[in-house]
Amino acid sequence: MRILVIAFLLCGITATAQQTDYTYTPVPFTNVKLTDNFWLPRIKINHTVTIPASFERCDKTGRIKNFLMAATKTGKFCTTFPFDDTDIYKTIEGASFSISLFPDKKLDSYMDSLIAIVAAAQEPDGYLYTARTIDPKNPHAWSGNERWVKERELSHELYNSGHMFEAAVAHFMATGKKNFLNIALKNADLVCHVFGKDKMHMAPGHQVVEMGLVKLYRITGKKEYLETAKYFIEERGHYAGYDSKSKDQWKNGAYWQDNIPVTAQREATGHAVRAGYLYAAVADIAALTGDKAMLDAIDSIWLNMVNKKFYVQGGAGAIGSGERYGENFELPNTTAYNETCAAIANVYWNQRMFQLHGDAKYVDVLERILYNGLISGVGLDGKSFFYTNAMEVNHRLTHKHLEAERSGWFDCSCCPTNICRLLPSMPGYMYAIAADKLYVNLFANSSAQIVVNKKQVTIEQQNNYPWDGNLKFIISPKTTTPFSLLVRVPGWAQQQPMPSSLYHYQNSNSAPVIIKVNGVAINYTLQNGYVAINRSWKKNDVVEMLLPMDIKRVASSEALINNKGLVSLQRGPLVYCAEWADNNGSTTNLVLPANQSLTAVYNSNLLNGVITLQGNAIAVVTNTAANSVQTQTQPFTAIPYYAWANRGRGEMTVWLPEKIADVLILAH
Repeated sequence: MRILVIAFLLCGITATAQQTDYTYTPVPFTNVKLTDNFWLPRIKINHTVTIPASFERCDKTGRIKNFLMAATKTGKFCTTFPFDDTDIYKTIEGASFSISLFPDKKLDSYMDSLIAIVAAAQEPDGYLYTARTIDPKNPHAWSGNERWVKERELSHELYNSGHMFEAAVAHFMATGKKNFLNIALKNADLVCHVFGKDKMHMAPGHQVVEMGLVKLYRITGKKEYLETAKYFIEERGHYAGYDSKSKDQWKNGAYWQDNIPVTAQREATGHAVRAGYLYAAVADIAALTGDKAMLDAIDSIWLNMVNKKFYVQGGAGAIGSGERYGENFELPNTTAYNETCAAIANVYWNQRMFQLHGDAKYVDVLERILYNGLISGVGLDGKSFFYTNAMEVNHRLTHKHLEAERSGWFDCSCCPTNICRLLPSMPGYMYAIAADKLYVNLFANSSAQIVVNKKQVTIEQQNNYPWDGNLKFIISPKTTTPFSLLVRVPGWAQQQPMPSSLYHYQNSNSAPVIIKVNGVAINYTLQNGYVAINRSWKKNDVVEMLLPMDIKRVASSEALINNKGLVSLQRGPLVYCAEWADNNGSTTNLVLPANQSLTAVYNSNLLNGVITLQGNAIAVVTNTAANSVQTQTQPFTAIPYYAWANRGRGEMTVWLPEKIADVLILAH
């Protein structure tokens, strides 16, 4: 409780400053102790490998040097982008989360040394932006000759501030120290002084400052932070400089979600990362202010996204030009973009949608992203990454942005540092509280300390998720306590891979979902995707849920013309893909007939231990000497999508044809 007390005592402000908030409150990740073999190893690798590597690369690439030069106002900005400052901020945020789970004095001390460097780079009035401060007369080309003048498009000044605010809050909550928080508050005060209805008018070019201001508001109760966050959202769609009649997303403002007011928006549009951060912030503002128009907007945008603009493996932002959402049902496979940062932004957004509505469908989407299109963005080694997450790698059809091989770093390294901060926070998505209701959203071997109905409750999960569907929950209140336990029954176990008609299963479950309480099966009805068990709980009460782990063939809506005649594979929450290393060096020549059965086989020596899907496929093979094409049956293996590209460069595909419809002949 020490950290919470510190938060409420800060500046003499109490929590009563907040009039309203989310109905469903997540249980802090620090209250959950993982013991599983899926997430815990990843979070440990993030602590021991990813975060140290990120700090090292921030140093070697000059990101830290930029702050040192800003402090002395000498030198020349030495990296590529004006938002490179945020790679340090995001890594500090991830390290702060991580030391909450794995106390580390050396890492704590290193963060303090970096924070001192950041503090020295801050200008007296709170401005902090190395791309200008180093040499104000010759700032970065994207920055403009004066502060903020290019914020709407290129400068990322407020984007930098937003990530700093989020990192500073994480550091304060983890350590109780105010050294970074004081920097952030000084900058936030400047932002609130400069921008507003009777001040400078500007919609941030790259959203995130809104979420950062909300986090500062939550720990200080300072209303100006909330008001400015709301202002930035309300300012969108009013800029006279855009051509509202143009269909060009840059000319009409759609790229920035700035073409029409947010409350009038009904589709997910523009740059997918900016969009996700905006929609998460709108949820925050709707929760904290009760703004129904904002709530209606993001409800509609969410429906558009999951019904028409969402990849089967949880990716978003289909189009490489602009890293953006495409038109409705525009989800190509060979050119899919799917930025890792967009997946992370969508996790933030869907978590907040759950907190608003308490509906399991949002967690279904969140789970799909987490287990598939998000963790595919980091290699099993913890130090190699994807910026984009492909749906198909076909060496016969190459595209310049398509990544078939992981990289240690990028000029724009927003994705690796975003991974740093997301992974250690994962346990915070597992549980939520609403009055006398305890929600179980995600499944992993763990124990958690939770206050329900004003009573201390320990909940222990015993399972081997996502590989096995036999889940056990041991409920132990300190004293016998009445409350409602709501356990999510995943949509994938209810014949619904997605809470929409965009995808559907071709085959049905072989077994129903079974729920037992203290060994006795119960009849149940679902409430918004949850089984609600109401009782007076006593120590060591046991709830079991048995989820069918059938291998599913997933087909698409007919509106997805790129997937006509194709199927993807899913088992539990995991989406699978075929990779070159398991299929005679190629995957884009494979056909998986509808009558071909597949078997789940665990391989402890493959990709840190995975369940593969095995059977036979038809391969189309060429004989160049005989100038002929023929088919042959060969063994087929599919691996979890998240694990691809950890064994070198080669072909991969998520969607497989069930029949040969045609053959494309290439001369080269």
